[in-house]
Amino acid sequence: VQLQASGGGLVQAGGSLRLSCLASAQTFNNYAMAWFRQAPGKEREFVAARRCTGGSAYHAASVKGRFTISRDIAEKTLYLQMDRLRPEDTAVYYCSGRYGWSVAYYDSSTWDYWGQGTLVTVSS
Repeated sequence: VQLQASGGGLVQAGGSLRLSCLASAQTFNNYAMAWFRQAPGKEREFVAARRCTGGSAYHAASVKGRFTISRDIAEKTLYLQMDRLRPEDTAVYYCSGRYGWSVAYYDSSTWDYWGQGTLVTVSS
């Protein structure tokens, strides 16, 4: 499975961006998908995840209420709508995927496939 992330850029604090992640999987609906991010000098951290079946989505406490993960099955695309951005949201954002769901979805080591990352910079 190949993942291609896009949509990053420079935005002022309080602004919005939407990230996209195009997947090559034939059966995209069988894959759980997620977003992680990594700021300079920090470890990769969980942002949001969405189960492969049903509508369950999970968001990190730091982004809950500001970010929304969604997916378009027909377009095989994962999205991350980011609103009310803050300087501390500055990071490289990675999309990830795995076949089926893991209860340890917040742990990056449980995800099998990764996109190349897209840089989000939020200026104050």
